[in-house]
Amino acid sequence: MVTGGGTGGQPRLRAVLLALPRTLRDDLWTVAADPLPRMRGPRLLARLPHVVIGVLVYATAILNTDYLIHLYGLATGLALLLALCQSLALFGAMFRPMPAWWVSTAAMVVAARAAGDGFPGSEAFPWTEPGLLAQAATVFLLALRVRPRVAAEALGLHVLAGLCCLTFLGPGHHQNATQAVPLLIIATVLGAALRGRRVARTQLVQQEELTAEERARRTLLEERHRIARELHDVVAHHMSVISIQAQVAPHLVANPTDELTENLAGIRANAVDALRELRRVLGVLRSEDLAAEGVRHAPQPTLDRLDELLDNVRTAGLTVTTETTGQRHALSPGAELSAFRIVQEALSNAMRHAPGARVRVRLGYAPDGLTLHVTNTAPDGPAPPSPGSGHGLLGMRERTAMLGGELAAGPTPDGGYEVAALLPAAPARQPDETGEDTP
Repeated sequence: MVTGGGTGGQPRLRAVLLALPRTLRDDLWTVAADPLPRMRGPRLLARLPHVVIGVLVYATAILNTDYLIHLYGLATGLALLLALCQSLALFGAMFRPMPAWWVSTAAMVVAARAAGDGFPGSEAFPWTEPGLLAQAATVFLLALRVRPRVAAEALGLHVLAGLCCLTFLGPGHHQNATQAVPLLIIATVLGAALRGRRVARTQLVQQEELTAEERARRTLLEERHRIARELHDVVAHHMSVISIQAQVAPHLVANPTDELTENLAGIRANAVDALRELRRVLGVLRSEDLAAEGVRHAPQPTLDRLDELLDNVRTAGLTVTTETTGQRHALSPGAELSAFRIVQEALSNAMRHAPGARVRVRLGYAPDGLTLHVTNTAPDGPAPPSPGSGHGLLGMRERTAMLGGELAAGPTPDGGYEVAALLPAAPARQPDETGEDTP
């Protein structure tokens, strides 16, 4: 049984080993641009990493040149070239991390191979101290942008290349690898951790944006659901009136013709069918309504109940004054309902967000519509946190747009808040299927 299990794992291991070169080529052999993400905050703070890396490039280039000349015994020109390659690779890692890592690793190998066994120093190793600092920073910048697997592959190849270079420098320098390898590992792990934190934060921000969009969409649907539920009552009332009038009309005419009686009967039948469908839809809309039965079937409010609403809010401690201009006239049921709800929502917002403020409600009647102004003064103190979901302004805008009106809301110069709405006297006309305007 053990032998069978072992033989079963050999093809899998062979497949992994055969795929390894292709995986390394796909992961490491790329010149794709990947600039450092910009830091948040002032412009000067956003440029800070570039300044730090620039100083580090300058310092490591000078120190590494000195190390390569005096400890590795390289010619001045070659030492300067290799030092610049390792240092400038650090600068290039800010924009193209993978090519920069290749340049840094190649410069280390070339320096070790050029030194060979003939260098005068006794403490030199492939990772010279300034070169090691530049290479660790390069690996850190690489791990900051690529996947952890790619960063681990780059670290493994870099360490493997360094250990191979020790064979050129002689067996007496293997203990120096214990200084370089842990530093390179720490740099890689730190870069990968910061990358993971940045990715998690980005995903969190995206999720919060999606959640906010979904919450706004759900709020909009809930508010439209409530408005549709209220308007169904208004439409159902009109359909009931049409049905009754069609039933009574033949009795108001002496000797009505058969055609008239038949048409009126058809009108009543259609009205009854429409009313039945409306009640069915209304039942669906109210299926999740947990309000009391008496409240559910109460008639929808109009501006005739405005005084009752104002008395209720005054009892709750809100100071409210009213002003009415123009000749009051009847509005459409939808406009009456929307006007009442807009005033109700505005007063509720004033009580919730402006404690101690005084509120003024102004109604202006005109032949073509009604204007509403609900204005509150600055609050006496900070408002307590509200557990509400912020449906107020959204509901006002939906009701106003439904009627073809306009709504504006915003702070006033004295620190208060004002809601202004213009509601047409009749619903907006919309084109029918023939292209003609219909009410």
